[in-house]
This record gives sequence, C-alpha cells and structure tokens, in this order.
Amino acid sequence: MDNSTIYVRERGNLRRVRGIVLAQLKPVSSCRRTNRFVLRKEHFIFTYNAEGSLRYTTKSLFDITLLFVADNIQHVDSLVGFPEQIGDRLFAAAEENRVFLNADISPKALQLFSDAYGEMVLGSLCLRNRFPLLHERMDEIKTFHSLKSLDLFGCRLGDDHEIFQHLTSSSLASSLIQLFIGGNSLSDAGLQRLTAPIRMLRKGLDCLQFLDVSYNPISARALRYLTCLPKLENLDVSGTSLKLGTGLKTAIWDLLGLIYSEKPLDTFDHSRCKTAGWAEQVVNQWETNGSQMPKQKKIDESRTSALRFFGRQKFVREVLNAAPLVCDEDEAKREILHFFRPAANDHKPEKQTPSTTHHQAVPSWHNIKKRQRQSERRDSSHQSPPAKRLPSSSALTAEDIDLLNSY
Repeated sequence: MDNSTIYVRERGNLRRVRGIVLAQLKPVSSCRRTNRFVLRKEHFIFTYNAEGSLRYTTKSLFDITLLFVADNIQHVDSLVGFPEQIGDRLFAAAEENRVFLNADISPKALQLFSDAYGEMVLGSLCLRNRFPLLHERMDEIKTFHSLKSLDLFGCRLGDDHEIFQHLTSSSLASSLIQLFIGGNSLSDAGLQRLTAPIRMLRKGLDCLQFLDVSYNPISARALRYLTCLPKLENLDVSGTSLKLGTGLKTAIWDLLGLIYSEKPLDTFDHSRCKTAGWAEQVVNQWETNGSQMPKQKKIDESRTSALRFFGRQKFVREVLNAAPLVCDEDEAKREILHFFRPAANDHKPEKQTPSTTHHQAVPSWHNIKKRQRQSERRDSSHQSPPAKRLPSSSALTAEDIDLLNSY
C-alpha cells in the first residue's frame, strides 16, 4: 500500500508490474493510524449488542479485496470470465466510491464492465430531452455497446452529430432494437448521413426493429434511406412533412413493406422507455452532479466542449441557448403516423391502393417501382458471396457519391 513493487501471479507465472500507482489511503484523524501495522477501521463492522455495548466484527477477506479492487479499478485489465455475482458487487462498490463521477477514470471503468457483462451493465438508456447529459457524458455513453433501446428524443442532434457514428458502429449492430431520434431537427440530409455507412458498407443497425423519427423536418424523399434496415417493423413519422394519404401509404408499403396503423402503437409510448441495468443509478448521479455544478463553470465547460465537438460557434451558441424540445398543444393535435409490418397472411396493403387512383399516380408509381428494382438488385448482391471490394458506383445515387466525396 506504500506504492512499493507489485507482483502479479497469472497462469502460474509470477511477474512484476511497473508504472501502477495505487489509490492513496483515506486520511484518518487518529494519530495511531499513522502506524501501518495498526488495522484499518474500514476492515471492521461496528454494531451494538442488546445491552448497548459497542462491538465489532472483521470484514471478510473477499469484502476487503473487493473494496481494494474498486478503489483501483482503472488498473484492471479485464473482467471477462469473472462470475456475474462478483461483477455486480464490484460495480456496486465502485459506484459507492463515486468512481464513475471521475471523468478520467469513468470511461475506462465502464468499458471494462461492458466488455465483460454486456447488457447487464445497461440494456436500455433513456435520454429524452436531456441534451446536457448526452453532451457532457459522450465518452461514457459510447461504452454502452449492448443497448437494446436508446431514446435520444429532443437531444438537439441536428444533421451531423458525433453520436451518429456510434449508432451505426459494429458494436451496436447486433444489439440495438429500438431507436428514438425524434425532435432533433433532423432533415433529409441528416437521415442520409446517418444511414450512409449502412447503405454503403452493408453493416450497422442489423437488428433495428423500431424507429422513431417524428417531429423532424423530413420529407417523403427520406424514406428511401430507410430501405437499408432489413428488420424494420415499426416506424413513427408523426409531426413531419409527410401527409397521410394514398400516395404515402403506397410509397411506404412499396419501399419498406409497412402499412398504416389506425391506432397509435404502444411501442412509441414514452412511458415504456426507461434506463435499466447496473448503471441506472450512475446515469442519475451524472445528472444530479451536473445540476449541482456552478452555473457559469457549467456553461463555460459545455461551450468549450461543444466547440470541440461541432466546430461551429454560431450553431453551438444556438443549441446551448435553446430549450429542450417539448411538444406543445398544436403539435399534440397533429395526426399520428405510425406504420407497422403486417403478418404474412394479412392482405390489407393491396386494399390501400384503389384502382381509381392508379391512373392518376402513374408517374410516382413508376418512380417507386424503379427504386424498388434498385433495392432488389442491392439485396440480391448482398446475398451473394462477399467480394473484397466496395459496392459499385451504379448502386449508389448521385447524392451518395457527393456524400462520399465530402469525406
């Protein structure tokens, strides 16, 4: 404990570890505690018996070791292979020591637990209308790579946010099922940029089934960017530029295989979304600790970090001064546009396209069929054995080529 030489026995071999500085002992008021041979107070449990006399019992060696590892969690290489019960107790001990509030240690510690225990650390994360928390804890949030549900509604993401790269990364490809990105001023260009890695590299969001893009200024043109989501079952486009009609129903059915729901889907009910996992209280600690920071210091740090993230002072100033998006009464009165994938024996989609309107919609129908054939060609090429080259330029639109060139 006095930072002397440390030896580690691993797989039958004894080796010396260099460059590790262990956590310092907590200062004790009693002068007797300066003697290193005097037992530490933290190793005892003090209680009172029935007569009111003070008694103490020693903690188990496991508990003492657990506290020691929690204090020095940043020096642990891996927890893979340790039982879940030990991981749970170790996480609780680190949380009690407020390890996850230290910005220097928190990302590595959370990465350590996420690599070993996956969704048990955090399986669902709700950051609805909590833009400051997303901004201040971006590094920590990226370590949660086993999320099944992520709610970023009203987080002011815009069209080019750092979180986009994480959403389409391979770490979330096999886990993320629900994604809520409504109310983020996301336009057609932003949705194109978000789905670009999926459409071009054929990886990312492989298991996404529920997508909420409501209250964003997107148009019908953006629907084609969602054709790269193979397992999409429910879609919320309420409060957008899309208007309910035969043309919209036909386009969404032909492009995505979804039909309009007469009743609001329970999937997009915010009351069902919550933060769940070992790190649930850690997220609450982040928010509580952020709200207790001095106001001017908090603003300065947020502004400096935001300039580093986005690089545009004018945009960041507008974002920092803006309040979280909350739907007012007018927005609440807008029609609900929920779409879902019907069962295999459901023939309702055919009934949604009356024959009387077919003649009037020939041009748009022709364009839809054209895009559908392009999508089928891309799907057929995806099913073929993978080749060690990028997709041909003929499978990409001119806008996709421009987006590639922008990188």
